Amino acid sequence: MQNWLKGLVAGALALATPALAAYPERNITVVVPFAAGGATDVIARIYADHMSRTLGQQLVVENQTGAGGTIAATRVSKAAPDGYTLLMGNLGTQAASVGLYPNLAYDPRSDFAPIMNAAATPMLVAAKKDLPVKDFREFVAYVKANGAKLNYGTGGVGATSHLTCLFLDTLLDVKVQHVPFRGSGPALNALLAGQIDYVCDQTVGIVPQIQAGQVKGLVAAVKTRIPVIPDVPTSEEQGLPQFQASGWNALFAPKGTPPEIVEKLNAAARAALKDETVRKRLLDIGAELPDEAGQTPAALGELVRSEVEKWVPVIKKAGVTAN
Repeated sequence: MQNWLKGLVAGALALATPALAAYPERNITVVVPFAAGGATDVIARIYADHMSRTLGQQLVVENQTGAGGTIAATRVSKAAPDGYTLLMGNLGTQAASVGLYPNLAYDPRSDFAPIMNAAATPMLVAAKKDLPVKDFREFVAYVKANGAKLNYGTGGVGATSHLTCLFLDTLLDVKVQHVPFRGSGPALNALLAGQIDYVCDQTVGIVPQIQAGQVKGLVAAVKTRIPVIPDVPTSEEQGLPQFQASGWNALFAPKGTPPEIVEKLNAAARAALKDETVRKRLLDIGAELPDEAGQTPAALGELVRSEVEKWVPVIKKAGVTAN
């Protein structure tokens, strides 16, 4: 009986190997959990374009919004683990969600197969053009004096933009009204229209508008100035060195996806990041790219675990929950 079972297993593996070798045989869906135009969406489309050529099948980006990105993340976590449904998740969906949603339908630490960290994105505070402040120091004083009358827009409860503004609220000891949108793209449109006062956004989403003078870039929440917007000072330069925040966006597959498929997707993502055109497109929008050691599935898995440990206590201390 044992020999018979061994033969059956060996036969099954032999049959499975050609199928894995042929992957992918059709289009791959990359689910972006926010509206088009935001940082996660932009990064997903840059990668999808190059990876489609490497893999020989189209990576189709699909935007599915709602509940701070957790509706889309839940969908992918329950999808067939065959490599045809992927998630471009981020800090919000893959870490902060654990602290924000008491009944979260997935565990980002165990319900996904990490593929690769795609890009980190420094956070910026940008205000509408007619907000009466010249720089971040004036902005801080203005918010402290008028916080109850002001509002900020984000990509939704638990989005990276929300977490960063919440972190700033905590540092300044203020409570500003939060206006959630279905992605940072719609929040930016509201800022451009003067419908909200400011945003805490990723460089990827807002650098072009700062460069064009359509919004006021007040501060970069990093230690050194960002090359594509050198006139925007850092939080350290503006007297609030504790205000350090950077988002990240990464590719995931459902748990149980065969390691061979994960490796093939990781290799395609690495190839994209080695391409000078891809690198330039990402760097031109202020993205920070992972080094070689940070491009492995294991490195992404560790990033998720460490970010959950970092952000969940912050969220619980602030008393913020989402239904």
